[in-house]
Amino acid sequence: MAFPAGRKPARAPAWATLCSRVGQSVVEAVAREEGLRIGVCIKQVPDTDSHLRIADSGRGVDDSNLNWVISSCDLCALEEALLLAEAEVARGAERPELVVFSLGPARVEEALRKALALGVDRALHLVDEALQGGDAIADGRALAAALAGERCDLVLTGAQSDDLGQAATPAVIAAILSCPYAWLVMAVELDSRSKSLRIVRELEGGMNEVLGLELPALLAIQAGINRPRFASLRGTLQARKKPLRREDCSGLGVDPGLVGAAGAGIEIEAVSLPPAGAGGVVIDGASAEAAAGELIAHLEREAVL
Repeated sequence: MAFPAGRKPARAPAWATLCSRVGQSVVEAVAREEGLRIGVCIKQVPDTDSHLRIADSGRGVDDSNLNWVISSCDLCALEEALLLAEAEVARGAERPELVVFSLGPARVEEALRKALALGVDRALHLVDEALQGGDAIADGRALAAALAGERCDLVLTGAQSDDLGQAATPAVIAAILSCPYAWLVMAVELDSRSKSLRIVRELEGGMNEVLGLELPALLAIQAGINRPRFASLRGTLQARKKPLRREDCSGLGVDPGLVGAAGAGIEIEAVSLPPAGAGGVVIDGASAEAAAGELIAHLEREAVL
């Protein structure tokens, strides 16, 4: 096996230990007799209306004056978890416990508090300097460890984030947890009695696929599956009293060399804005035929045709 420059094969045993420990936690989640627990992973991203500026380092975006929000697909995942919990109560079953997870600096607490205001029961904030700067694989390792520690029966995430859009972190988490995984999920039916799911996922060409999955499982929710609710004043006030726990690498039981920048397989060398266009060309013609002829001549000169 080839290792990237600066990486040492000695990390492999630690990675194997993490997978083994996480897998055991998933087995325990199935075996326990308490009610279902649904975990939701969210990411705080810059608002799409924000004006982006390249940081002085040239390797990222200056985040000092950005407005931060929960990624749109993650909001749909949150709403779907709330709807599943409400559906369980409506049919006379015990309400699943909802736990929200997020990785990032101190500002991420705002996103977690919003999730609590929407109706989630408690939150887990993965906050540690060693966790910063990771890619999909490094972040997936940290989140998988947190989810395994909480022994979640069902995990919901957004299909992709609004900032990077890689759609990779959910697959990494599912691989580490060794559980069934579906991407671009458009509908979910939960049967807590049989510990199973019936889902509809989006395919190319306007087609859908219907799948049956057993719990534990991980679903990556597509945007548009539902209409996320707004937090009520009562929910906002209650969120202040709900548990929000912070965990670092030590609390998660993960090797700092496997997460954050140290565990990332991708290193960003430079970030730049796309070049500005030269502007449009206005074609004047006495008639449509004359304008069309001038347009064709212009395209030929620019070697477009």
